[in-house]
Amino acid sequence: MRKLYLIPIIHMSADMGSAAPALDDRGIAKLTPDLWQKHKEIVSVFWDSIGQFLDSLDVSGFKVYQDGLVADGAEGLRIIRESISQGSKNYEFIGKLIERGAILVKTESLSLVRQEYSYITKMTKSKSLKEKEVAALRYKLNRGKLLKQRDEFITRRINETLSEGETGILFIGAYHDVINRLAPDIGVGQVKEVIKVKEYHNALINKRKYDQSLRELGEYLASPISSVPF
Repeated sequence: MRKLYLIPIIHMSADMGSAAPALDDRGIAKLTPDLWQKHKEIVSVFWDSIGQFLDSLDVSGFKVYQDGLVADGAEGLRIIRESISQGSKNYEFIGKLIERGAILVKTESLSLVRQEYSYITKMTKSKSLKEKEVAALRYKLNRGKLLKQRDEFITRRINETLSEGETGILFIGAYHDVINRLAPDIGVGQVKEVIKVKEYHNALINKRKYDQSLRELGEYLASPISSVPF
């Protein structure tokens, strides 16, 4: 039996590199400033709860897989260090896992990740409204196919590199579909339930105020993690 802890990512600005300021502006434009700020506070506490859970595990020998990570070895470590220096909590935790004996594994295809980042940067850096709309439409038309290709590559990497009796940790965006593509002998433990992360995202973009349903989902995301069932 192989085991995989799945941690659904909620990105922080630091994870988005040079596109972060534009994405922050887009987020604020869709939400009220107060709601956007509350969201950022929830994300911060969410990562704190993830960090505390990971600290409770003996991770020596664990394989670590990361959404967007296109290299391992020396280049992978360089990417980790650079992301930590930019303030990424996600990568900060990966750095700590490696220090404690976990093993970094290349997770994604460089060409596929470059394609997605190209769509995002064109969308966020377009100067005119028309350019933004065209870039957003191109991304929308290609996003589903690209996400499927990425998911297939990610699950193939996990299936091939996680050996019998080993345990892995996968950090991945909630809208990826990897669980159903994994080999049947890989048991998956959701550190936070993917469905609730999606529900939070959907509630956030459809609300104009911080109501009861959004509050309950936010409290779930920020709550401590005592155990993870497989």
